[in-house]
Amino acid sequence: MEMEEKNPDPKYGESRKFDPNFKGPIHNRGCTDVLCCILFILALLGYFAVGIIAWSQGDPRKVIYPTDSRGQFCGQAGTPLEKKPLLFYFNILKCASPLVLLEFQCPTTQLCVESCPNRHLTLIKAKVGNKDDQEYYKKYCKEGVNFTGLSPPAILKDGLCPAMLMPSKAFTRRCLPALATLKGGVVVVGNETTFDDGNSGTVNASDVLEASKKSNIAVEARQVAMRIFEDYTHSWHWILLGLVIAMVVSLIFIVLLRFLAGIMVWIMIILVILVIGYGIFHCYMEFASLKGEPGADVTIRDLGLQTDFSVYLQIRQTWLAFMIILAIVEFIIILLLIFLRKRIMIAIALIKEASRAVGHVMSSLFYPLLTFALLAVVIAYWAITAVFLSTSNEQVYKVFNTSDCPFSRETCDPKTFNSSNASLVCPDAVCLFAFYGGETLYHKYLILFQFYNVFLFFWCANFVTALGQVTLSGAFASYYWAFKKPEDIPAYPIFSSLGRALRYHTGSLAFGSLILSLVQVIRVLLEYLDHKLKGAQNKFAKFLLSCLKCCFWCLEKCIKFLNRNAYIMIAIYGKNFCTAARDAFFLLMRNIIRVAVLDKVTDFLLFLGKLLIVGIVGIFSFFFFSGRIKAVEQAAPSLNYYWVPILTVVVGSYLIAHGFFSVYAMCVDTLFLCFLEDLERNDGSQERPYFMSQDLLTLLKKSNENYKSMD
Repeated sequence: MEMEEKNPDPKYGESRKFDPNFKGPIHNRGCTDVLCCILFILALLGYFAVGIIAWSQGDPRKVIYPTDSRGQFCGQAGTPLEKKPLLFYFNILKCASPLVLLEFQCPTTQLCVESCPNRHLTLIKAKVGNKDDQEYYKKYCKEGVNFTGLSPPAILKDGLCPAMLMPSKAFTRRCLPALATLKGGVVVVGNETTFDDGNSGTVNASDVLEASKKSNIAVEARQVAMRIFEDYTHSWHWILLGLVIAMVVSLIFIVLLRFLAGIMVWIMIILVILVIGYGIFHCYMEFASLKGEPGADVTIRDLGLQTDFSVYLQIRQTWLAFMIILAIVEFIIILLLIFLRKRIMIAIALIKEASRAVGHVMSSLFYPLLTFALLAVVIAYWAITAVFLSTSNEQVYKVFNTSDCPFSRETCDPKTFNSSNASLVCPDAVCLFAFYGGETLYHKYLILFQFYNVFLFFWCANFVTALGQVTLSGAFASYYWAFKKPEDIPAYPIFSSLGRALRYHTGSLAFGSLILSLVQVIRVLLEYLDHKLKGAQNKFAKFLLSCLKCCFWCLEKCIKFLNRNAYIMIAIYGKNFCTAARDAFFLLMRNIIRVAVLDKVTDFLLFLGKLLIVGIVGIFSFFFFSGRIKAVEQAAPSLNYYWVPILTVVVGSYLIAHGFFSVYAMCVDTLFLCFLEDLERNDGSQERPYFMSQDLLTLLKKSNENYKSMD
C-alpha cells in the first residue's frame, strides 16, 4: 500500500531537500525564456501581417458565389448578376471530362441564371415552337443573341445557346439534372430515360448521371445531407436541452465529488459497470428479437454502404458486433478494477484532495470558459485568414476545345480571344474561366503564407492551452502548500497565478508550445503525403510513412505529458522551461512506480466519470429520440435518422464533461507532483511536517508529530 521508492537511481538527480522557507508557489521570481518570448511576439506580428495581406488581397465571394465562364460572380449584390444567383451548364455531359478532377472546372460554357430549367426542350424545338418557348429558351443563352435571326447551327457554332435544356434542380447554387432512379436501377431525368440532344442524336440519362456526379462531388450525398439538415431543424431545441442536461449533470457530479468523493467514485464505478451491462443486455435482446426475421441474417459486407443507416439496425450482425464490443469493454474495466483495487484507495484519496482544492478554488471551474473563448478567437482568425488566402488569386482563363488544337489549355484573354491567332487556328475553341491562380511574386509565395497560417494556428492554440495549465496548476499548488487550509490559501489564487504566468513565463509557455507545434505540423505534413500517396504502388514507401506517422504520434503524446508536468513546475518554482521539464522528469522517474500505478489509475477513474455522464445522457436521448418512452412519444420530433441528434448529444456531452473534468485532471496532476515532493522534502516530524491531507497520511501509514489535521 505504501509504494515506497527504495534507493532512487542517482542518475535522476537527488531528492528534494527540506526548505523551511518554502510555502508554495514562489512569488519572488524573474522572467524566463525571454528570447523565445521575443520570437513569439515577432511571430504574432508576422501573423497579423499575413492576415492584413490576405484580407487586402483575398475575396471570400470566390467561395460563396459560383463563377460563370467570364469570371463573374452569380447573385452578388450590387452587380448586374444580382438577380441571377444560380450557375447553369450549357452541356453538363462535358463535366465527365478528366479536366474536372484536374482543374475543378467543366470545359463548357457556364452562365448565371435566375432559375434552373424545369422542362426538357431542345434548341430546334424552341426555334420552331411558339413565342413562349423561344422566350423561355433565351433565358439560358448569352446576352444579345439574335435568337430568331440566326439558324440553330450558327447559334451552336458560336456557342451562344445550349443545344438542349433538361429539368434541373439547384444544389450548392448550381443547376444539376433532376436525377432519379427507378426500380431496377434505371436512371431517369425528369420523366425520360433517353432523349434527343438537339443535334439529331440521343442522350442516355445514365451518362447525364455520371457527368453530374463529376460536376459536383457532393451530389451523391445530397439526399443524406438534406435529411440530416432537416433532422437538425426539427430537433435542434431538444439537442440544446440535452446539452444543458449534460452540463447540469456534470456540475452536480462535481459538487457531489466535493462532499462525497469516496462514495461518488464507487457509485460511479458501479454505475459504469451497470450502464455497460445494460447495453450488452439491450443488444442481446435486439439480436434475439431479429431471429427468423426476413433479411435479418444479411451481413454488413453484403449490405454495402447505405444512406439510410437505420437499415443496419435491422440485421442481427450489427447488434452482435455492438454486444461483443461492449462485452470486451466491460471485461477490461472489471479486470482493471480487480487488479488495481488497492491503488484505487490512494487514487480516491487524491480525488478527495482534488475535490477539496476545487471547493476552495471554485473559480477554477469557470476558467475553461476563458480558454474556450481564446481558442475560439484563434480558430476564427485561422479560418478567416485561410479563406482570404485561398481566394487571393487572380482569375485565370484557358483555351477549351473539342478537336485537336495547339493552343489547348493555354492561358487566354476573353476580351481579345475572338481576334487572336488561337481563335483563327482553332475555330471551335473558346476562352473560358478556369480557376483562380496567378504568376506574381505574391502568388508564388502563397503556399508559404498558408503554411505559416497553419503553423501559427498550432502555436497559438498550444500557447492558450499551456496558459490554462500553468494558471490552474499555480492555483492548486497554492492550496496544497497551505499548511492550514483554508486560512493559508492566498486570496484570488486563479488571478494571482494567471498574472504570474503572463508577467514572467510567456516565453516558457511559448517555448513548450513551439516544440509541440513543430511535431504537430510534421504530423500534418505526413498525413498530407499519405493522402497524396494513396494510389501509389510502392509498399515500402507506404510502410515507411506509416512508421513515421506512428513515431510522431507517440512523440506528440510524450511531449504533451512532459510539457504538462513542466508547466506545473514552472507555476510552482518559476524556472525556465528546460529546467522545469528536467526537474519534473527526474521527479517522476524517482517515483516511477507511483506514477505508473497511481497517477494513471486516477486518470482512469476520471475517465469513468466522463463515461458515466455520457452514458446517462446518451441512454435517455436514445429512448427519447427513438420514441421508446411512451409518456413523451408525442413530444419527440419525427426524424429521418434518429441517430443524428443522439450522436450530437453524446459528442456534445463528452466535450462538456471533458471541460469540467479537465480542471479536476489538472488539479490531480498538480497535487500528485506536490505529493511526491512532499514525501521527499518532509518526514512528518515537528520541524518537517507533511502538507498532505490526513486521508493520504493514513493510507500511506504516515503521520505528523504533535499535529492534528485541520481538514
